[in-house]
Amino acid sequence: MKSRKRNLLLYLIAVIIPTLAGSIFFFMDSVKQNDEERLEEAKWIGSIHQRSWDQFISETVTTLDMLSLTAGSADTPSDKLEPLLQKANQLDPRYGGIYLLNPSGEVLTGSNQFLANSDLSNKKYLKEVSRTKDIVISNSPETLTNGQTVVGIGKPVFNDNGDVISIIVAHMRVDYVQNIMRLLTPEARLSVLNSEKETIMDINMNGDSSFSSQNSISIPIDRLPWSVKVELPPRDMLAIVKDAFRAILILMIITHILFLLIKYLRLKKKNEEEKKENELQKLELVGTLAASTAHEIRNPLTGIKGLIQLLSEKYTNTNDQYYFSVINDEISRINEIVSEFLILGKPAAQKMETLDLRNIIKELEPLIISEANLHNVTFESAISDEPVMVECTKDQMKQVILNLTKNAFESMEGGGKLTIKLNKMHSKCQLKIADTGSGISEGEIEKIFHPFYTSKETGTGLGLVVCRRILHSFGGEIFITSKETKGTHVDIFLPAKNEA
Repeated sequence: MKSRKRNLLLYLIAVIIPTLAGSIFFFMDSVKQNDEERLEEAKWIGSIHQRSWDQFISETVTTLDMLSLTAGSADTPSDKLEPLLQKANQLDPRYGGIYLLNPSGEVLTGSNQFLANSDLSNKKYLKEVSRTKDIVISNSPETLTNGQTVVGIGKPVFNDNGDVISIIVAHMRVDYVQNIMRLLTPEARLSVLNSEKETIMDINMNGDSSFSSQNSISIPIDRLPWSVKVELPPRDMLAIVKDAFRAILILMIITHILFLLIKYLRLKKKNEEEKKENELQKLELVGTLAASTAHEIRNPLTGIKGLIQLLSEKYTNTNDQYYFSVINDEISRINEIVSEFLILGKPAAQKMETLDLRNIIKELEPLIISEANLHNVTFESAISDEPVMVECTKDQMKQVILNLTKNAFESMEGGGKLTIKLNKMHSKCQLKIADTGSGISEGEIEKIFHPFYTSKETGTGLGLVVCRRILHSFGGEIFITSKETKGTHVDIFLPAKNEA
């Protein structure tokens, strides 16, 4: 039940929460991307109509310039201009009519009779033409007697002295321009606004031009003080949901992979802990056995050894002495195994001392050098100049070092090099014992700390187990790395103590 709750909590942290948070993020990101696409589409629509309007105004200015040059000729009567105005009007269906007015605003002639004898002097844009002596477009549409809605464009006509003698007015048909705009972008909703932000015409708005500036963009027309206001297309919720769902699905796959990976690592760690616990249980079992039987084994061995010594004094034959020596060697071997059993068990509390590890190594150096000479091995040591104080038991620390150097010598049957290095770190010290012997294979190095595992013919398989047990009792650790034919490195780390 407890394990199930932990798995549910892990699933919640590794999958549910990241997926929910990611869903919100990806949905908002999809909305943002869709909004950017809508904005780009609106800009594209606005730019189409902007260029269309600029082109139309440019063409209109060109037409009016040509007509004003003709009308400016002193000997050209108004009745002769009427066919010219009619022809110009017929060439471009966007015009509802083209007229010639006197400076006061009275219609003199035109391409049709809609404004015959009309007085347009009250039109603001015509007054602006007379005042500025420049082409001016009306800022608002007007409805003619035939019901046609138009926007007026006025152009002054000058004489040779530069005086305004007449005005040419072209009426742009709002309905025709609207149809052209609707054909260019049939689905778009937009309006054309004057300089006062009033609607001149709209497309697909059905009379509603009240869309907010947040949901629209305005693009100014270069040749006019007008602008094209385009409503952003509606959000494509289906595309948004599809994009977000795709990203969320990928996120769910990743989070589930992460969840499975974490579960795998947790199971692996649990198996390692169980493996260590099994190792400890094995050692405890061996320790319990050792504690209950070691002394009982030693007592009869002592009696047997004494009797063998007496018999060896009685029977001095060479063959008999050989047998006695073999028996003595085996008794010594049994004693050695029993001694290691006692260390594997729960030994009686020993008094720990804070000792300089350098002194322990120096005391052992004569023994190590002697053994090195015997095995044709070169010995080197590199010991820290400052004191390396550790809390330990002197005899057991010596036993660890001698056991490890003994293993090193046995691995260098044809000679080699043994190195001992001692370094002091910030909160611990490092003792390194390295050899150039035969090394240990990858398959064997994982088993070297298992009780009773040995690669030697006469080994007990307890030496390294005893060393690790002793170092653990000092609060230390031991690590062994090795390569076949290259040698073995043993690293021992012990907590450093301040010098008393």
